[in-house]
Amino acid sequence: MQLGMVGLGKMGANMTRRLIQHGHQVVVTDLNADAIQAAKADGATGATDLVTLVQQLEAPRVVWVMVPSGAPTDSTLNALGNTLDAGDIVIDGGNSNYKETIRHAEELAEKDIHLVDVGTSGGVWGLKEGYSMMVGGADEAVNHIRPILEALAPAADQGWGHVGAAGSGHFVKMVHNGIEYGMMQAYAEGFEIMKAKTDYDLDLHQIAEVWRYGSVVRSWLLDLTAAALEENPELDGIAPYVPDSGEGRWTVFESIDLDVPAPVIYSSLIARFISRQDDSYAAKMLSAMRNQFGGHAIKKEE
Repeated sequence: MQLGMVGLGKMGANMTRRLIQHGHQVVVTDLNADAIQAAKADGATGATDLVTLVQQLEAPRVVWVMVPSGAPTDSTLNALGNTLDAGDIVIDGGNSNYKETIRHAEELAEKDIHLVDVGTSGGVWGLKEGYSMMVGGADEAVNHIRPILEALAPAADQGWGHVGAAGSGHFVKMVHNGIEYGMMQAYAEGFEIMKAKTDYDLDLHQIAEVWRYGSVVRSWLLDLTAAALEENPELDGIAPYVPDSGEGRWTVFESIDLDVPAPVIYSSLIARFISRQDDSYAAKMLSAMRNQFGGHAIKKEE
């Protein structure tokens, strides 16, 4: 099957490689000319811009977009809406807010262009292991791109599913990432507790390896944790600063809108915010209050 790929970041480039390995023809474009050349070396056909990319595709055209959410996705989908023809399909495989995806789908539908949203998980390991994909869109469009999804998934019948109408794929991926925040935070806190128990001089990498087999807390995240501890047991050179991609926030907002309590996800998001504070006025205030009501000692700044 033939398709276009717009955006050759790490995931877009790896998805292109996997599709080519499975016999698909891929036409690629990116703002970075070097990324296009690298994809061509993998067997893709290069295009200097969206118009050229579309011209090289056979109707009905399929264009997969892998660019950052927000303005980059807006501008790319608007440009494709003005370039593609009725019956063509646009796939948004990025991490767009599902509400924006619904808007994009409605705008493209006015031109009889289908939008399929594919919430994609797998990171840098997707090239080897395959991607988990949560797919939203009309049955007709999803059925048409099924060979692409089967090639990208861990197996043709595993790791992907058509979960609902346009927007649903990104909605499910949003919740997926919210859950991921909570799982990561629990692992991080548990390992910090064990590290603090200096009486035992625990080998955290050894413990991670023990937990990987048979334990109820085993997971791919634990596998990656074990790998990180093997490479760098003390995590030297890693700043205690944790960014968020946005989906954790959106999950919290959605839980509030739906009156669904999500304290673990909420707390894990707040923990990431705390990690970014070099100087927390709130922490100082807490210390001052403890001193006022209980006479607790205040640790002075160095």
